[in-house]
Amino acid sequence: MKILIADKLSDQAVSDLGALGAEVVMQPDLTADDLPNAVGDAEVLVVRSTKVTTATIEAAPRLSLIIRAGAGVNTIDVEKASAEGVYVTNCPGKNCDAVAELAIGLMIAADRRIVDAAATLRAGKWQKKKFQKSRGLLGRTFGVIGLGKIGLATARRAAALGMAVIATSRSLTPEKAEELGFEYAATPEQLAAKADVVSVHLAATPETKHLVNAKFLAAMKDGAIFINASRGEIVDSAALAAAIESKNLRVGLDVYENEPTTGEADFGQTELAGKIACTPHIGASTDQAAEAIAAEVVRIVRLYQETGTPPNAVNVRKSSDEGFNLIVRHFNRVGVLAGVLDRLRNEDINIEEVQNTIFQTGQAACCTLVLDNRPADSVVAELARNSDIIDIELKEK
Repeated sequence: MKILIADKLSDQAVSDLGALGAEVVMQPDLTADDLPNAVGDAEVLVVRSTKVTTATIEAAPRLSLIIRAGAGVNTIDVEKASAEGVYVTNCPGKNCDAVAELAIGLMIAADRRIVDAAATLRAGKWQKKKFQKSRGLLGRTFGVIGLGKIGLATARRAAALGMAVIATSRSLTPEKAEELGFEYAATPEQLAAKADVVSVHLAATPETKHLVNAKFLAAMKDGAIFINASRGEIVDSAALAAAIESKNLRVGLDVYENEPTTGEADFGQTELAGKIACTPHIGASTDQAAEAIAAEVVRIVRLYQETGTPPNAVNVRKSSDEGFNLIVRHFNRVGVLAGVLDRLRNEDINIEEVQNTIFQTGQAACCTLVLDNRPADSVVAELARNSDIIDIELKEK
């Protein structure tokens, strides 16, 4: 197995991948434009921030697995990978503490204007009178949008600071919120109206693009704090810039719309940066997080080697509630299932899923085939006459 690592990964991870018998190629300085010419005959591609485009996937005939050494996969052309039968996996939850810590840090920095205060001191100016004014956070309401692992970790840290927490999330119910000790908000706008601090922790999807827009920002309290350490596309940058002026919002950002995708680049959004607490997308960048992610990359490759199926795959279709299950109990002999598959092929019936279980003695097995169409009763009866088939049953899902 050949593995191309197109971003930085720990020396220990590289060593551990080599110990699995893989040929490991390290090229951490590759850009999205370089990648199509570099991927070659790699079977596994590991990336962190480097974009994986259609061109890269088309240039890699042996590629079967792309691993995002992080949580989100918005930098990968998942649709193209799916069309080519390439697994896309990630490392969810491994950087949640790092991102949560930075989100809380940005909140405190926005409240106390730490960035501006430090800048004036570095410029040789002592402006205590200007910067000694802040609202403080104790007893304030912390609103979290998105209650996955990162959102939950951030909310718990806010609660530890003595803040009340209000939350909204696609999977959150009033009962679950009560169990967690949080107030429940039915919509993001409802949360925005109640919170003194809003922190967003969502994946970038078509549904979440510009979720934080002019309407959302209008619902926020004057002087409230807004934090985004998830994905830049979630926020309408123009609307946020306007709200900073009209509502006196204090803002902390680690991510931006159309941000650079490399470690070193020019940054054009200096006007916005000059009004907020800001960092260059470093939320997941701690030694602890890097070590945990590297270990997860090794685990994914190892399991993929052993089973042919990687954990954390994000582009595998969930089992459909539609279709038909053909359950075949059969003797565990060569060619039994091949005969069943051939007969179904002749009927132009596609097999969506297969699961074959061998019984303890190894003499018999049970195979469940998920079919896209119903075979004729005569076909099922014909298969049942095979002496190697113990029983066959067709069930509509």
